[in-house]
Amino acid sequence: MNFNISKEEMLEGMNKMNSFGARLTGSKSHNDFIKWLKDEITKMDIPIFSDPFYFRRWEEKRSSIEIIDGNEKINIPVSSAYPYSGETSAEGITEELVYVDGVREIPKTKGKIAVYNVANINFLPSEIAFDKRTSYPEDVVLEKKYEGPVCTSFVQCFYGIVSKLTGAKAVILIWKGLHDDCVQGQYLSFIMAHQKIPMLWVNESNGKRIIEAAKAHKRAKFVLEAEIEERAFTESFYCIIKGKNQKECVIVNTHTDGTNCVEENGPIALLQLMKNLKNQELERTHIFVFTTGHFRLPHFKDIRTGSFQSASRWLAMHRELWDGKSGHFKCVANLTIEHLGCKEWRDIDGEYKCTGRPEVELVYTGNKFVDNLYINTVKERKNVRTMTLRGHNALHFGEGQNFFTMGIPEISLVPAPYYLCVVSDSQETEKFDIDLMTEQTETFAKLIEKIENISAKELGRSDFYSIVKAKSVSGGYDFSLGGLVKKIKSIVEK
Repeated sequence: MNFNISKEEMLEGMNKMNSFGARLTGSKSHNDFIKWLKDEITKMDIPIFSDPFYFRRWEEKRSSIEIIDGNEKINIPVSSAYPYSGETSAEGITEELVYVDGVREIPKTKGKIAVYNVANINFLPSEIAFDKRTSYPEDVVLEKKYEGPVCTSFVQCFYGIVSKLTGAKAVILIWKGLHDDCVQGQYLSFIMAHQKIPMLWVNESNGKRIIEAAKAHKRAKFVLEAEIEERAFTESFYCIIKGKNQKECVIVNTHTDGTNCVEENGPIALLQLMKNLKNQELERTHIFVFTTGHFRLPHFKDIRTGSFQSASRWLAMHRELWDGKSGHFKCVANLTIEHLGCKEWRDIDGEYKCTGRPEVELVYTGNKFVDNLYINTVKERKNVRTMTLRGHNALHFGEGQNFFTMGIPEISLVPAPYYLCVVSDSQETEKFDIDLMTEQTETFAKLIEKIENISAKELGRSDFYSIVKAKSVSGGYDFSLGGLVKKIKSIVEK
């Protein structure tokens, strides 16, 4: 095969994508981006098959918090709104603030504005969520503690449920233990259904002022206006590039909704791969899938395929394209491409800035064979910092999970920078590296070429999740149930 991945064309595509702004599920920006993608594919003379959907869409329009101190009103900057939490009228809610500093304070929030600290999840070993297969270079490690805004908001997602049960009128969530700049604009958490109670995020510095006001029993005006569209339109779509073999296929997928320039830029990479493949003499049929709903998982997931990602709906709807039954295509391999070109940003001595390194490329590999295939391919790269993983403890991030749970051997790129879910005016372009994205796309082009010459038997099936026991991702000891018990015992003794 002759691949020519064009950095210039990808940069042009990135600029076009960024011009639409944040592409939240079913928004005008998202639909405009999908239209542009389909127009680009139509120019390639590749057929497009669309799956339309309608759903109830929620989007923040205005939010604010004002502490009322006598005749004075003190504005407290909001970091972001909690998506699909709830909404107020334009006048908002004016009630007493109640700081929940323990379980006993929870009932006191009835009819009031509840205030919670949401502490950074920095006490769980990373091996709780990740099981390492390989790393390249060998010295690549992850943080010893599983932490950051995404996992913190996912794990601590019960505040809306609790506050609704106790009759609170609104909720203020205060990030604790994460840099103020890091949490600005975070579109989190997006895994919850519409909670019907308005919630706003505030950074730690401003949160201290809110806690102080709550302890003094002061009131606040809380506003979260949102646009509700009862029947919002969105769509997934897919394209088929036929090969000689009409029984086996390779599926390459990503999603189209996203928050910034890296979440999600996978579609730009897929355009390059399709452009290069369309005139090739292919052995197998290649199916390119662009799903919607990654940022509205409660509506778009389909657990019949054993997953909670947006591609689960597509898999459930199109079994004829992958399950190998009754004359259906058999998918022999999956390539999931997400979050390309990420630079690593961390809190360094009190400043949130770039470390000068690429973010670790987290790559889920379905089994040892495709793991070796991937590692041998990235060794050809100049700029590489990668770690391969096995699905672990029923956790598997990214859209590749859908294929992993169906037994399809996957190679799934899903780096997880702290800014992944940030909505900002800059689109987080200062944290993006087009050269790195180009190298990563070239890696997947080479994988497509190599897989063409490998039999389905050699590619095999994906392993299932590893449970508890995990190879260390942080450079320490491998994780085991016995080791966990010892650690808990030592903490208790201390």
